[in-house]
Amino acid sequence: MIRIALFRAVPTFLARVTPGVALSAGLAVAAFALAQALGWRALSPLVLAVLLGMTARRLLGPGGREAARAGVAFTVRPLLRVAVVLLGAQVTVGRIGALGGAGLAVVAASLLASLWFTGWLGRALGVEPRLARLIGAGTSICGASAVLAVNSVTGAEEEDVAYAIACVTLCGTLSMLVYPLLAEALALNPHVFGLWAGASIHEVGQAVATAFQDGREAGETGTIAKLWRVALLAPVVVGMGATLARSVGSGPAAGPRPAPLPWFVAGFLILIAANSVGLVPETARGWAGQAAPFLLAMALGAMGLDADPAKLWARGPRPLLLGVGATLFLASFSLLGIVWLA
Repeated sequence: MIRIALFRAVPTFLARVTPGVALSAGLAVAAFALAQALGWRALSPLVLAVLLGMTARRLLGPGGREAARAGVAFTVRPLLRVAVVLLGAQVTVGRIGALGGAGLAVVAASLLASLWFTGWLGRALGVEPRLARLIGAGTSICGASAVLAVNSVTGAEEEDVAYAIACVTLCGTLSMLVYPLLAEALALNPHVFGLWAGASIHEVGQAVATAFQDGREAGETGTIAKLWRVALLAPVVVGMGATLARSVGSGPAAGPRPAPLPWFVAGFLILIAANSVGLVPETARGWAGQAAPFLLAMALGAMGLDADPAKLWARGPRPLLLGVGATLFLASFSLLGIVWLA
């Protein structure tokens, strides 16, 4: 009987989710194609996917959005979590260790200080806490990927996610333009510049592209530093989940409520471990490196379909000020730490 029920349920489930998943995939394909056609490295396909999704929302109308709703929900939850797991295929313990103890410490300290500062500044500016957490995670860790991963435990609205990604991407793009100028003005050597770029620029692509502008040594150092920040995504998500779980369960009748390790964070860590000991073939790493950005673009396109522009603009300029302030703090704190250690 169970087999018969499953046999009947699967086609029904596929019929419900296929329109929304197919639409999300189409938005991702269009975003990558548009990014390649424009040739703008600073404009990520992930950001284009959000914008295309918001455009498609207007074109579909209420009826079209309702038909795609189940598939959109499937894309922004299970498929997004699979993308986070696949990010682990690009990280190994050996590559991260090449930074040395001092390099690892300054990157981790910068990340933690940035998260604290963003929370403090968000309260000072009156930014809604969930949105402030998303901006803090995107600034401190790895841009849109971190925003999406952290949102799995914070449960912010789609408009908050879209705003945070737009804000973090804008600040990261400006960093790509300013960092090489500052490196020349401050006479930073390639190692210091690469470590600084990897420790403070938001998106993985933005950090790596900026670091390589100063040569191979800077590019390789920046890549490793950025991978270390990506690896720290797991403990940050677990820590935020545990903190929020305690705050929710802090009533008089509520006992301690430990937050479970999210399955996708566990998968992310397992894949890092497997990749570190050589259990992930080169072909699989290459496939994961292509699949993860595409699934992330699908999730962001789906979130664009759900995001109401009127609610997005209603957030006002204060979250943008928060993003700019967090970016300036992370850039300054990390550079001072790197120069001091050097």
